[in-house]
Amino acid sequence: MAICTPLNSSTYSSIIPQQNHHDAAVSFARRACWRATSSHRPRRGFTVITCASSDAGTVVIGLAADSGCGKSTFMRRLTSVFGGAAEPPKGGNPDSNTLISDTTTVICLDDYHSLDRTGRKEKGVTALDPKANDFDLMYDQVKALKSGVAVEKPIYNHVTGLLDPAEVIKPPKILVIEGLHPMFDERVRKLLDFSIYLDISNERDMAERGHSLESIKASIEARKPDFDAYIDPQKQYADAVIEVLPTTLIPDDNEGKVLRVRLIMKEGVKFFNPVYLFDEGSTISWIPCGRKLTCSYPGIKFTYGPDTYFGQEVSVLEMDGQFDRLDELIYVESHLSNLSTKFYGEVTQQMLKHADFPGSNNGTGLFQTIVGLKIRDLFEQLVASKAKSPVEAKA
Repeated sequence: MAICTPLNSSTYSSIIPQQNHHDAAVSFARRACWRATSSHRPRRGFTVITCASSDAGTVVIGLAADSGCGKSTFMRRLTSVFGGAAEPPKGGNPDSNTLISDTTTVICLDDYHSLDRTGRKEKGVTALDPKANDFDLMYDQVKALKSGVAVEKPIYNHVTGLLDPAEVIKPPKILVIEGLHPMFDERVRKLLDFSIYLDISNERDMAERGHSLESIKASIEARKPDFDAYIDPQKQYADAVIEVLPTTLIPDDNEGKVLRVRLIMKEGVKFFNPVYLFDEGSTISWIPCGRKLTCSYPGIKFTYGPDTYFGQEVSVLEMDGQFDRLDELIYVESHLSNLSTKFYGEVTQQMLKHADFPGSNNGTGLFQTIVGLKIRDLFEQLVASKAKSPVEAKA
């Protein structure tokens, strides 16, 4: 268990790394804390919490996506799987981007912008450009939190476009870093225990967010060069990709209301076994029975099979179409394996619980829920393996 000690800002300047009866990991954690916070000293009267060590450590999840691609919905589904709602820090900055639940802390990587809105405009760069972000601080602080050490993280205020004073983040059981660049910096990427990329098409943005074609095109054109250069390439590093595309069930579809969603799962990831349909490793095309699954035109089609993605072996589960009744999703769930559920029907229960969330009637919500369950399973396996390792070492 982590040993946490509150320290007043008046005594903060006297903190120095020093050796004691703890092992080398404790000394390393203290040095990491000092490096991570030395450039962001606390304000007078501010309380800092430092954690000397943590037996289980913090599991770090990276979620990459462009702005407006459903990261917040995914976060709500994920924290729900762990049994608690994520809320802003109590008593802190009302414009904080951080979300905290009993198990999970979600950090928005916009907080590591090195330039505020005015600064980016003056230098002619977008927030997608690495030059507008402080990757050294991001790495130092994620590394410190993973080691069980609290940090003072800056806050990017989306309302004012300014950088607000820092807030203290304590090491959680699960740290989710979400935003534009969680896999861009190799140092940060190596700290991730699991990574997800939300790959959303322009059609989805129009259909689900109600934006006009003109506004979408203008936004895309302005951001496209930086998106193509700095954001999109990160999906090659992701352990799971949720890709949203136009339907193939409606010829020459122009409305974009029916979506085809693919869950691309990398093979060989420790503690992660890809979900499969009917027969693992086979190539399957399945149109569910109309008497067991109510769906309006153009119906629903599932496909599953092995593939390659950026030269890596993957399994791909795809759903084209949408549900009319979520309670009937149990029929689909019963044909999927490796879901990492704790009881029969848990996927359906989670989907019904959040029926009002965007994407709940198609593969977006289904696959986000499944990935959330897989992350819970990965977390539990990681904790169990870390608890087992000291016992094996002593033996």
